[in-house]
Amino acid sequence: MATTELTRAAPATPPGPAARRPPRTFEQANRRLKWTMLAPALLFVGAMIVFPLLFTINLAFSDAFGAVNADRGYVGFQNFTDALGDTRRFWPAVQRTVVFTIGAVLLETVLGLALAMLMRRAFTGMRWVRTILLIPLLTTPVAIGILWLLILDPTNGIANHLLESVGLPPQEFLGSVSQSLPTLMLIDVWQWTPMMTLLLLAGLATLPEEPEEAAQVDGAGPWQRFRHVVLPMLSTTLATALVLRSVDALKTFDLLYATKGPGGGSDFEAETLNVYAYGLTFDYLEYGLASAVLALFTLFIIGVVVLLRRRVTRESA
Repeated sequence: MATTELTRAAPATPPGPAARRPPRTFEQANRRLKWTMLAPALLFVGAMIVFPLLFTINLAFSDAFGAVNADRGYVGFQNFTDALGDTRRFWPAVQRTVVFTIGAVLLETVLGLALAMLMRRAFTGMRWVRTILLIPLLTTPVAIGILWLLILDPTNGIANHLLESVGLPPQEFLGSVSQSLPTLMLIDVWQWTPMMTLLLLAGLATLPEEPEEAAQVDGAGPWQRFRHVVLPMLSTTLATALVLRSVDALKTFDLLYATKGPGGGSDFEAETLNVYAYGLTFDYLEYGLASAVLALFTLFIIGVVVLLRRRVTRESA
């Protein structure tokens, strides 16, 4: 009897953490497994991005010269001031970078959209056309630069032979100070227009056909259907392709260096910010100043991306 009363009077044992925790759902377990599997790759990629970025910023505030592991002192914003005050190399390189990017991307977008509209409907040999379009994308920029150096050679290149055959005077192309940058823009257009074509062609394939058919029934012509129906529906894809290609064009280096060499030519006629920073690093060993230029270039790219993304968001809203 006493035992029974003691048993009744004894307070109940509070439930432990395991008893209070609700059972984990399948979605929660799947989410945890996903992040567990992704964690090593994310940590590796993060380290590969964060460490070079912090190291470059550290060099940008120092007077590093000759070797990155040599003794150096910190000079504050002096490297940034020197770079921004350089009207002989830095600002002309900024101008060439902007001109090259805007000119090449606009031509690639217009030509890519035109080709995508022509290839929108199936036709005989379409598979071969798409295969040929992929060839420039499969070739490395250095190989493309060497190939066009041979084609555009002022003396023995096939380009001048073709010009003379139709009665036009020969041109210096990459050997000319005034023609180098436009020629490089055209080479970039030749290489990357197929990518814009494929991106826009994929976007066209997802568009519904009913709005265009309704406009045709209402009497709209081909240009009116393209301008008022197809283009507005394609605006998000077009803006996305524009952002991707613009950022890539800003970072162009291989083609410029393979065709014009250090400094972008004898008169720096094709020197963009990438080529300028490379020359400061490996030709003049100005690691502090080069890091400051790269930091400014990174901020410039981030600013372009932010502006383009705002434009994309505004158009898609």
